Amino acid sequence: MPDNTSKTKPNKFQSIKGFYDILPEHTPLWFKLEDTARRVLAQYGYQNIRMPLVESTDLFVRSVGEHTDIVEKEMYAWQDALNGDKLTLRPEGTAGCVRAVIESNLTYNGPVRLWYSGAMFRHENVQKGRQRQFHQIGVEAFGFDSPQVDAEQIVLLARLWRELGISDVELQINSIGDAHERAAYRDVLIAYFEQHLDSLDEDAKRRLHSNPLRILDSKNPRMQALCEAAPKLIDCLGDATRAHFDGLCALLREAGVAFSVNARLVRGLDYYNRTVFEWVTTKLGAQGTIAGGGRYDSLVERLGGEPTPACGFGIGLERVFLLMQEYGVVADDAPDVYLVNVGELAEKAAFALAEKLRQAGLQVVLHAGGGSFKSQMKKADRSQARYAIILGDDEVNTQQVSLKPMRADASDQQQQLSLDAAIAYLQIKPQRA
Repeated sequence: MPDNTSKTKPNKFQSIKGFYDILPEHTPLWFKLEDTARRVLAQYGYQNIRMPLVESTDLFVRSVGEHTDIVEKEMYAWQDALNGDKLTLRPEGTAGCVRAVIESNLTYNGPVRLWYSGAMFRHENVQKGRQRQFHQIGVEAFGFDSPQVDAEQIVLLARLWRELGISDVELQINSIGDAHERAAYRDVLIAYFEQHLDSLDEDAKRRLHSNPLRILDSKNPRMQALCEAAPKLIDCLGDATRAHFDGLCALLREAGVAFSVNARLVRGLDYYNRTVFEWVTTKLGAQGTIAGGGRYDSLVERLGGEPTPACGFGIGLERVFLLMQEYGVVADDAPDVYLVNVGELAEKAAFALAEKLRQAGLQVVLHAGGGSFKSQMKKADRSQARYAIILGDDEVNTQQVSLKPMRADASDQQQQLSLDAAIAYLQIKPQRA
């Protein structure tokens, strides 16, 4: 009997639900987003820090909050089979950044401004703009208690949206007070919702005594009227907290940044106090928040450090990417040159020529593998290169190249030049967008 096992093709692997590839066609716009963010952050004096993807599970339980959706439902957590450690893929970046600040005593010489970027992980329902592996830029400032830093971070984001070509993004702000004010408000809120038990959904009933403030953030349409009529935390603030919030509002008005006060804005993490804010768009459906954050003055101490005021935010990069596409923002990383080489001498000379072009600062795609002049020119066209440099055996012998513009909007003509003249010509032409 013939053996047909060798003819059986193995099953193709696919990415895991909620984990996706960013393909080359999209990476130029990602680069534009990331590079612009890096430049704007540098303008405000923020320094980069890079933390591990994996942290102790207890770090998130103590920081994010035991009764939050993240800890209760969404974390990728496990017990290490090798040593029994309880570990978690980071669902957000602030806790790890605070851990690093404490561990390395980064505030020893005074306040610090930090930022980081990378993948985060939450087991959420997969939707457009919401994946289980997603990417954030996080920004944190430690040692500043003035509303100036709250305002600085919000103004930084306003600048970033302008630089990225994004408009019509709404800023919502609120103050959720300090711990003692929230504790008093918590009792008021519980008493209010207990009067309307029959109107609460199951999620609200579950949160009523563990985390009643999160009820205010309910997305259930049946809960909206009840939440709107609830007592407002902002009306229960003490003098110091109120002065901090008023100072923030004054600074934003002075900077020309429009905002609205959303009394129901509480954010989904337990560590926030005083200022909370979100930047919201209507162009992405239900996933409207593209950045959010606030103040977390007690978190450093809660995680074992010295009392240190702090403020920060996170940007959801997938959502910002989608928004850039909505606004027609484009990016170009096409090569400067596609190096066509036809003939035995030309093929041998092309490799060194490509390196010389790159040494001059040009982005070069070297055609490899032979082929006719016509087929190579087709590939040069598909590459979107600004120019084709054509090298044949005759050009090798005369130490010249043919320089052919490839873009439809090019005003120059094909010309025969020495290599040095071609390099000089390419270096003075407008660069890629």
